[in-house]
Amino acid sequence: MQKNNVVSFKVSEKTIAMMDEEFDWCKRDKAPNYARWQAKDGDTVVTLYNSGKVVFQGRDADLASDFWITTEKINSGKVDVKSSGDKKNNKISSIKSNVYYTSSIGSDEVGTGDFFGPIVVTASFVSKDKIEFLENIGVKDSKKLTDEQIMEIVPKFIKEIPYESYVLPNKEYNEFNQKYNENINMNKIKSLLHNKVLYKLSNKIKNYDHIIVDEFAKPYLYYNYLKDVPSVVKNIDFFTKGEDKHLSVACASLISRYILIQEFDKLSKNIGITLPKGAGDNVDEIGKEIVNKFGFDKLKEIAKLNFKNVEKIKSN
Repeated sequence: MQKNNVVSFKVSEKTIAMMDEEFDWCKRDKAPNYARWQAKDGDTVVTLYNSGKVVFQGRDADLASDFWITTEKINSGKVDVKSSGDKKNNKISSIKSNVYYTSSIGSDEVGTGDFFGPIVVTASFVSKDKIEFLENIGVKDSKKLTDEQIMEIVPKFIKEIPYESYVLPNKEYNEFNQKYNENINMNKIKSLLHNKVLYKLSNKIKNYDHIIVDEFAKPYLYYNYLKDVPSVVKNIDFFTKGEDKHLSVACASLISRYILIQEFDKLSKNIGITLPKGAGDNVDEIGKEIVNKFGFDKLKEIAKLNFKNVEKIKSN
């Protein structure tokens, strides 16, 4: 029998407004007496009372409430939390112990900080029986591995792990930014891409425990970016350092990096110039070389034109 955890605390008007918007999609038609509304988000039931008290009930109540506890601390400076999960000190239970040894889907992206090359986002599914195998071959966050190590490790598991990847070329990235002008930002692009791969994979893999995203935006902002998207994946657990919380995120990070390395190699061979990653001074120098050789329009195909590097390259 699943343990029914209960977490409750009072929230300010600012937090209430945020919660009203965040939980609008899953509010129930009826609410208990004296409640403003009640919503069911995955395995957790959330009830907001007229008094400002909010109650999270369910197996993952501690995880579901964690973001809102932090939000209320930011909005009002304090929060008094009562939890059935730990009556002695009301601490939120360990995230890793809750999700690490589960069969879950995770997603991560790379390329957003690179002037050259595309953005690659991947969602992967890791079942419980694959955890030991992945640990033994050294799967971890791609940022902790060199390109050479990634090219060696990923082929060892990529055929064993179901995944969906999407590559956004810089030509499309630039057209996207031009279309939306000031209404678009990198986090919105990432939200759209994460939702795209998560939707595809979650429709293929039915028997999973969690969907985990390496947090790049607060949940209410993430879902707000997707408000015009017809098919949105809900019930996501957003964690900072998600690759440490579940190996599905680490696999997604590695596969994305694996694809990005290959894309950089293709672009470099196509123009006969080795393209560096990142957005430092060396990138500016290569950018100037490309413009001198091919003209500025070439950057539209291989670089992100909203980066500050463009102004430095133009000053050549």
